Amino acid sequence: MQTPSRSLNLSGASNFRDLGGYANQQGRRLRWRRLFRSDHLAGLTPDDQAVLASIGLSRALDFRGIQESQATAYAMPGVARHSLPIEPTVVQNINAMLQAGHTLTARDAVGLMQHTYRAFVLDNTPRFAELFAHLLEEDAPLVFHCTAGKDRTGFAAALILESLDVPRDVVMHDYLLTNELYRRTHAPQTDTPQEVLDVLWRVQEEFLEAALQEVELRHGSVDRYLEEIGVGRRERERLAALYLDDAPG
Repeated sequence: MQTPSRSLNLSGASNFRDLGGYANQQGRRLRWRRLFRSDHLAGLTPDDQAVLASIGLSRALDFRGIQESQATAYAMPGVARHSLPIEPTVVQNINAMLQAGHTLTARDAVGLMQHTYRAFVLDNTPRFAELFAHLLEEDAPLVFHCTAGKDRTGFAAALILESLDVPRDVVMHDYLLTNELYRRTHAPQTDTPQEVLDVLWRVQEEFLEAALQEVELRHGSVDRYLEEIGVGRRERERLAALYLDDAPG
């Protein structure tokens, strides 16, 4: 049987991809065409929507902030959209540094991104608890996304894969795929140095590692963090039943 494609190659969303096929520590693989991650969905074409309808997509979890989601709203027939807003902070932090007269460098940008990822753990844990509440309801095909599908979505994907006992190197591999897939749809005029933009519009291991290190610092381990957001042993068994193949291989 032919393996499904990971990227759906949609015209209006460059970073729309399937989490299926990844093997966990016990050799069980995530089921294909159940869990998807993406950049925003406001640019989907009618052909794109037909593709998603054909795979039975019925739920969309939107991590974009309130103004982001209002600026690029979307609706898809047969797909229930749920808002799990995490407000973006990087642009505000950059503007504050520029107004203070700071000359931004790529190193500054890395630090800002690491700060953003730590904040996912410190300030936005309820949103990720909501994510898992939706996942635990049923296995109807679902997509979770933000604007670029790389940061808020990237941390969410990492937590899902960790909850299913996927090895950390595989988690990181999936995270870094954004650098191969994501295409910016526009390049607004900005005074921000190109070396800074090159950091902001890509992902680096250091970003995700900052969030996972914060989890371990504050909660002791990813397993303990998952328990604290309502994903204990019983819930993880249900996630495995919903989203993993029945047998290794």
